Amino acid sequence: MSISPSEKIKVTIDGHVAVVTIDNPAANTWDVESLPALKAVVEALNADRNIYALVLTGAGEKFFSAGADLTLFADGDPSVAEEMAHAFGSAFETLADFRGVSIAAINGFAMGGGLEVALACDIRIAETQAQMALPEAKVGLLPCAGGTQRLAQLVGDGWAKRMILVGERMGAEKALQLGLVEEVVPTGEALATAKALAEQVGNQSPVAVAACKRLVHSARDIAIASGLDAERGEFVQLFSTEDQREGVNAFLEKRKPEWKNR
Repeated sequence: MSISPSEKIKVTIDGHVAVVTIDNPAANTWDVESLPALKAVVEALNADRNIYALVLTGAGEKFFSAGADLTLFADGDPSVAEEMAHAFGSAFETLADFRGVSIAAINGFAMGGGLEVALACDIRIAETQAQMALPEAKVGLLPCAGGTQRLAQLVGDGWAKRMILVGERMGAEKALQLGLVEEVVPTGEALATAKALAEQVGNQSPVAVAACKRLVHSARDIAIASGLDAERGEFVQLFSTEDQREGVNAFLEKRKPEWKNR
């Protein structure tokens, strides 16, 4: 029996390593089914003392994950925004708190919530063709799953602002240069590379690894906790604006948005 409650999140286990695959065609987007499923899977893996590491990747050859399913936000319903913000936060924080080592095998586009889930992992390995961005402001939204907090910690305020405020997309080599990813590999090799690295975790004491991870995260978590809560609050507030509805619907209708600045 699979430990995943959804076909959109698939799990395979080989020894002490679990491979978690986002499988929600066509772009491996996040929705009200896949986010709780990810949370449930990580909780199950956390409870299994035989699992020392997990690898997260996307199904197919083009997308790691394109982020949220924007059709959910087309009518500008604040209650839906609040539900989704909570689902994103709960799932990705559970992943960030996984006691073992989490490795993102970025095998394609990692956009919005797709990049944010990679940011919640301990290590990121990107294929050479991968593209990363937090383009939420282009549709009248903002990153609500840790993007405004974790990206700056990795690449600094300047580049975080270029990606979030200017909408700049980052390729794999630039991401490596700035510390957004730890390794770049040829197309098709991210998963194998991530699995090999995950296997190395078993050379360390899993109890010691968990303790080390808690300590590495301790100072960061003190600073990030209030920021994550504020991020979700600001996300929901955007649903009282005209720009939110215009941005999302312009994207879905494949046209340029006409911003009202209100």
